[in-house]
Amino acid sequence: MKIAIQGEPGSFSHEATLAMLPNAMIVPCTVSADVFNALTEGSVDGAVIPIENSLAGSVLEHFDLLLQHEVTVVRESQLRIRHNLIGISSTLDDIDRVFSHPVALAQCRRFLAAHPRMESFAFYDTAGSVKQLVELRDRHAAAIASEAAAKYYGAQILQTNIEDNPENFTRFFLVRRAKEAWFDADANKTSLAFSVENRPGSLVAALNELSATGTNLTKIESRPVQGKPWEYVFYVDCQLRSSEEGSRAIAALKPHCAMVKELGRYREAGKIQGIGNRD
Repeated sequence: MKIAIQGEPGSFSHEATLAMLPNAMIVPCTVSADVFNALTEGSVDGAVIPIENSLAGSVLEHFDLLLQHEVTVVRESQLRIRHNLIGISSTLDDIDRVFSHPVALAQCRRFLAAHPRMESFAFYDTAGSVKQLVELRDRHAAAIASEAAAKYYGAQILQTNIEDNPENFTRFFLVRRAKEAWFDADANKTSLAFSVENRPGSLVAALNELSATGTNLTKIESRPVQGKPWEYVFYVDCQLRSSEEGSRAIAALKPHCAMVKELGRYREAGKIQGIGNRD
């Protein structure tokens, strides 16, 4: 099965994909829009995208892309994120520049503050930053990325577990084309998008209807509607006691909403430890 990811081989998205689909063929994409285009155009069978990090919050662009495309979330996973300082040098003293994705840099502030000689630079991908330093053979540069990235590109881990907070997990979605997707009979979670009429109490009424079905709302996120100032789409995650409860939740929302779309119905994921640096 061909699976598109945003980022290079060795990235956390790659690691999450292999945890769900060990035999997947990875198709790396530079930007997230390319991931969704590859999926909808049929050049890949699915996509794995990060949707939320326990420290950095939601990947808002991915909510918008899920709504814009005819795709469905069929599976969820959670991956423990462990950051490592990676280089081709054998000592920290050689390093004066550190590259990584902006979120990874932000999650390693204490380490970087403790090494003021190291100037940090944002890069499009964690694994891509390792790929770059290996290609350039730059002994004074390092990257922040996973152990898998270091192994994939033949680089050296200079220091492990440099993240500020060890309780660092990312949720990933496995996404398929809507016409090829399925609902898991044991699904106990759903992700929905809806918009409400711009009138007093409309959002409260919609949420009250969800509550009346007994559905447990676990997340709510709002995003502005492009081209319509001060109008919003709301994204929610709900725990379900049965898959059928998801259908009842949608039926309850529809009378109060201008738009309702189910993004996926799937089993809630447990936390998966990263491939490398296990406790």
